[in-house]
Amino acid sequence: MMKIVVTGAGAVLGQGIIKSLKSASLPIHIIALDPNALSAGLHWTDDARLIPMATDPDYISRIEAILDEVRPDAVLVGTDVELALFAQKRAEWEARFNTHILVSAADVIEIADDKYQTAQFLEAHGLSNPQSVRAEDSAALEQLIDSIGFPLIVKPRRGARAVGVSKVHNRTELDEALRGRQDLVVQQMAGEDDQEYTAGVLFFDDKVQASIVLRRDLRDGNTYRAYSGDFPDYEKYVHDLAHALKPYGPTNFQFRVDAHGVPRLFEINARFSGTTPMRALFGFNEVELCLRKLILGEDIAPPTIRHGTVIRFLEEQFLNHGQIASVRRP
Repeated sequence: MMKIVVTGAGAVLGQGIIKSLKSASLPIHIIALDPNALSAGLHWTDDARLIPMATDPDYISRIEAILDEVRPDAVLVGTDVELALFAQKRAEWEARFNTHILVSAADVIEIADDKYQTAQFLEAHGLSNPQSVRAEDSAALEQLIDSIGFPLIVKPRRGARAVGVSKVHNRTELDEALRGRQDLVVQQMAGEDDQEYTAGVLFFDDKVQASIVLRRDLRDGNTYRAYSGDFPDYEKYVHDLAHALKPYGPTNFQFRVDAHGVPRLFEINARFSGTTPMRALFGFNEVELCLRKLILGEDIAPPTIRHGTVIRFLEEQFLNHGQIASVRRP
């Protein structure tokens, strides 16, 4: 029986990891972690523990206490805010607790977290991307407007789920989107809404082990419909991205395709992603594939993808007071 710790049981990402684990064909004992006893993912697993917020001074010691007690076979990180902490501690904790921590190196996480650094990384490696400038660089911004015109995309350098993202069609809208805000990037529009794609890539041993590209529809910054298909040119593109970035394990690439058929990456998630359980429904259970690689030592064989559409919907769950109280506290 594999013992797997999953953090972020209250987050879309953490819950997606748990769903993928529960649909895997492996015997798995899941230990879910989250700061809030009302987080849904805590009530889907064999064991659930409360932990402090990642910004709390006691966070590290609490994680270490759980790893020392549980001695899990692997730890899967379910929120963005925890990635840098686990990257910093990965080598120490893997040796100390005899576990696998599936997290990329700190520099990879930093490139993925900062949209401007993402653009610079792509430019440096000759990979197609939306032209991007820092909003405070007025000369570069004027040059961008002169060279490609409107519409443009304004977004925070660090953010998720399209929060704070604006599409501007003229200088008045641009000025309004920039007013009173800092740490923004202004980008060329990568493509139309119906040409958005999300890709999952597994990268181990300095090569892409498996990948899947899906076209998707967004709602409130999240994928709510995903479509499989044959996209060989886009598969090659995400393979080139992964070989340049060199993550450890799972990475999510999001891009749009312009009117000339050129894919332009606008976001990297150096981790599993919100679409991880949707990919599992297509037959690409990246969580299971990673565990088979890390724990069982199996080679990753590219799975057979089912062709069709995956739709996402809301779901409800009742908890009685006993269930809430049963979540283990420090």
